[in-house]
Amino acid sequence: MNSSRAQSFFAGMLVANSAPHIATAVSGRRHMTPLAGRESGPVANGVWAGLNLAGGAVLLRFARKGKEGARWDRDLVAFETGYLAFASWMALSERFFPMNSE
Repeated sequence: MNSSRAQSFFAGMLVANSAPHIATAVSGRRHMTPLAGRESGPVANGVWAGLNLAGGAVLLRFARKGKEGARWDRDLVAFETGYLAFASWMALSERFFPMNSE
């Protein structure tokens, strides 16, 4: 895997990680974050979601560096694979080892 695809893959993972934290912040629930642990409230989740989105955006920007054209290449597949891998892992781990439900 070349550098831009690796960056796109990890960007997909970060963006996928932001989604449940955004949903938590908007819905006013609690969801574990590294910032405040298991009892992280909406503010901590909003901050954590923002950090993940920012990290994903930075990685995508660097993955794009030096490439011409406005269309995606195989980096899009790498991004989507990273997103799917992280989302699948989280869904399965939450199903079998619940950390965010009672």
